[in-house]
Amino acid sequence: MNRASQRITGHVLTPGGVVRGRIDVDAVIRGIEPDEGASDSWVLPGFIDVHVHGGGGADTMDGPDGVRTLARFHARHGTTSIVPTTVTASWPAVLEALAGVAQAMREGDPEGADVLGAHLEGPFVSPLRLGAQPPFDRDAEPELVEEALATGVLRVVTLAPERPGAAVAAARLAAAGVRVSVGHTVASYDEVRAFVSMVRAQGGVAGFTHLFNAMGGLQGRSPGVVGAALSDPEAWAELILDGHHVHAGSALVAWQALGPRLLLVSDAIRAAGTDVETSELGGRTVRIDSGTARTAEGALAGSLLTLDTAFRNAVGLGLPVEAASHMLSGAPAAYLGLRDRGTLEPGRRADIVVLSPDLELEAVYVAGRRITP
Repeated sequence: MNRASQRITGHVLTPGGVVRGRIDVDAVIRGIEPDEGASDSWVLPGFIDVHVHGGGGADTMDGPDGVRTLARFHARHGTTSIVPTTVTASWPAVLEALAGVAQAMREGDPEGADVLGAHLEGPFVSPLRLGAQPPFDRDAEPELVEEALATGVLRVVTLAPERPGAAVAAARLAAAGVRVSVGHTVASYDEVRAFVSMVRAQGGVAGFTHLFNAMGGLQGRSPGVVGAALSDPEAWAELILDGHHVHAGSALVAWQALGPRLLLVSDAIRAAGTDVETSELGGRTVRIDSGTARTAEGALAGSLLTLDTAFRNAVGLGLPVEAASHMLSGAPAAYLGLRDRGTLEPGRRADIVVLSPDLELEAVYVAGRRITP
């Protein structure tokens, strides 16, 4: 579809560095030129969220209407591409949610973020590391994997390596081009290293789901899952930078270790962007208090984060704007194998966020369509 040409000015972040100039777009970027009269705004690639359950009162498990609602909500916060994420639920409910994502992808929505596919988080996870996920975990049986693949929407699947059937499932998923992400697991360092090596031997890409959370910690004599992630020169890892899930020091350690392979995610739930005092995740009641969502037992239940806040939090840790932007755009695009977005250069989709000099959101463009924050 042709869209009217538009011109955006500011400090444009290109692969070659920051250019004070103008960027001409329709559905794609047509050109970037220096312009000393450009505004003082920041012009960055649109954010890509590979792990998001909900927002604006809706959840991936609600079906296509829920996906559209959360896609619209997060678009107003700078997210131009999303991977709606399921929870551990009954298998029929999981398949219904994946079908809902497929329908939302087919129909599209001019007011929402682009729906890239689904992140299957559970049920192939450890019952000992469910976190706030409901207890519908189960083994990764081959027929279940085939049913999920048949929906045609899988982009990422979270697996616990120690779960029966996980290795066979991971090999099948990797061969199908699905990203295999280690998470919600009690696996040892050696188990994880062997697991990700097998994924790569199948031509796959391995990641880690919300690093540090639902996987234990790093200790001198027991490096565990975190140690396997931080020591792996090829691993990708998600991080929830909301000030609650991960200490600032741990976030900086992850950035120093993983560099360009660290990506920020929201892990947002339906309560994000609402003023409710109670909400739900996977049918479990969660309490909203002091910027967190928690179960009755006190476990963190996803987040209330949006990616524009995650970006500001990253800069607040002392990271350069370029590095913070990469964790929200370039890194997730590379992780998912996307070549049409993630950077600002001619020919790429016109997925753009415009931020004020103090990093507040001013405008969002999804394939050249302006969305009001």
